[in-house]
Amino acid sequence: QVQLVESGGGLVQAGGSLRLSCAASASFFSIRTMGWHRQAPGKQRELVATFTDTGNTIYEDSTKGRFTLSRNSAKNTVYLQMNKLKPEDTGVYYCRVNTVGGDYWGQGTQVTVSS
Repeated sequence: QVQLVESGGGLVQAGGSLRLSCAASASFFSIRTMGWHRQAPGKQRELVATFTDTGNTIYEDSTKGRFTLSRNSAKNTVYLQMNKLKPEDTGVYYCRVNTVGGDYWGQGTQVTVSS
């Protein structure tokens, strides 16, 4: 019942930047946590960055200092600014939202970082 619209993935050279966006149809009032996971080829899906239910942020260790999570509450949208991208950042990035009514995932957007 919650639709997530993701955008911003693409192909970029190492050292470049991308900004991912995820807009949720749910009202901000109902959202408890919102962030991004990724799945690299041959690997399990892992947390990249997320807002917690207290408004704090959590980052996967390898992204600290390079990725920045932000949000526009009025638009029910979360952004992930990814700088200094590395080939190991390659994968499918999924928006994930937890609401009072359930857990929801986007369809995923491909991020490919070339050497």
